Amino acid sequence: MNEIDDIIAEVSPYYKKKKKLGNIPSGESRLIYDSSSETLEPLYFWILDFAQKRVGKVEKLVDNFASSPGSGHFSELQGKSSQMQQEASRVLGTINNILKGVLNLIYDLKEFKIRMSHYEQAESKDKLKAEAGLLALKQIWMDKVDMQRGQGSINALSSGNLNFVTLRDAFMTVSSLNEVDKIDLNERVKRILKPRLQEFLEWQKRSKAELEKRFEIEKTYLKSQVESLKLNARWAKPYLRAAQQLTANEKLYSNPALVSVFNTIILELTLMAHSSVDVKQAIIAKILPKEFGKIKKLRAYSAISIIDFNFRGIPSKMGQHYLFGGKAEVTFKAYALNEDEIALFKDRLDDSDFNHALKFVQGMTDESLEQLKIDIDELLGDEKEEKEKKEGKESNPFSALFSFKSKKEENKEDKEEKLKKKIKELKEKGIKPDSYAEKYIRNLAEANAINNSFDLYEVYKKSHGMASFPYTVDASHHAPTSEAEKFFGV
Repeated sequence: MNEIDDIIAEVSPYYKKKKKLGNIPSGESRLIYDSSSETLEPLYFWILDFAQKRVGKVEKLVDNFASSPGSGHFSELQGKSSQMQQEASRVLGTINNILKGVLNLIYDLKEFKIRMSHYEQAESKDKLKAEAGLLALKQIWMDKVDMQRGQGSINALSSGNLNFVTLRDAFMTVSSLNEVDKIDLNERVKRILKPRLQEFLEWQKRSKAELEKRFEIEKTYLKSQVESLKLNARWAKPYLRAAQQLTANEKLYSNPALVSVFNTIILELTLMAHSSVDVKQAIIAKILPKEFGKIKKLRAYSAISIIDFNFRGIPSKMGQHYLFGGKAEVTFKAYALNEDEIALFKDRLDDSDFNHALKFVQGMTDESLEQLKIDIDELLGDEKEEKEKKEGKESNPFSALFSFKSKKEENKEDKEEKLKKKIKELKEKGIKPDSYAEKYIRNLAEANAINNSFDLYEVYKKSHGMASFPYTVDASHHAPTSEAEKFFGV
């Protein structure tokens, strides 16, 4: 498909120049197979398996379809797609509710943390801190506990008509029952102050224990909620992926082969088979000069074979599944790209509605948790863990939330993060042009790509008894050789 050619020409300076001259792709072969009685799957899988053996790694880049609205295939897929969308919406709703709960838990734990700091200050050896902490606790007790007495509360007695004006100041001043008898107060005030002070001291002791218990319970609950959030995110992604894959491509409906009342389907598939150029082996085979082995920071180059499948088929139901017979047009194209160009090429292909949906789920989970990481570290950390951290021991309380991750997953996340940074730099600064040595390696990769693409085309034709070239040894492509290279035998 031309879209792939345009993306490659956009990200690669080398092919951008070649496109202006009309020399893109480097090599192209086309195979047309028309048989309404034979299914299309054997054609696809034969080429896929042979490409994996002949070239190397194979990736699927494009998988689009569109079926005529009047066909049974269309209605059945629409039903499945709607079911997947409903399941995805249900799981996303659960994720949203859990995330709200996590935020509420964090705010509650922050309040507990502030309250517990008052208890710690009240027990401090520093007199100023101890006095400030005790005054804060007394204020909380009067506002939360004593206020429930109504007209009998300390605030009401101090400001009411009973003239206990000194009661509030006296309560805030004394810190033990012995001090009550020492201060100059009316006996009526002392008789009210003593039981209230005793009640406060008892509340101070018991409320601290209850607050610590509640804090630990909510910390444990926070951990479980975060794990539940990550788990639901994993459940949502397969439904989103299935819903997207079962959705027809809008662009294909403009294809004249797709008539509304016909029983027709259009399929577009694109595979990318690639193998990297081994510089050391090329030096041993005298394809590249031996001095290339001493050059550092050479970018990796790959021979790329783009295989485009364009199917026009007639779906026929066999049991619970459909078989497709019809016309298949397969195009084999050759490219040579370096690692930077491949990274940008894949990034451009990933810019689709489906990937936006997955990024939305990731934003609801991973990115949201990353924003909350500072708060959770603060809430779940303690002095002992900070001390261990300073001594070099691993003590990250937030890591407990993701304890189910394996080392492979963590390494994969690190690689993805590095790749994101690399792509961002390439977008900002652009791809560097090929150096003198890299031009030779690209020529070699391009020659390999042309040979690989032609072999896929030619071997399929010969193995299926089709007309083909009688001799292909002399037709193989080689990297350009200069007169100096011929003279030195390289």
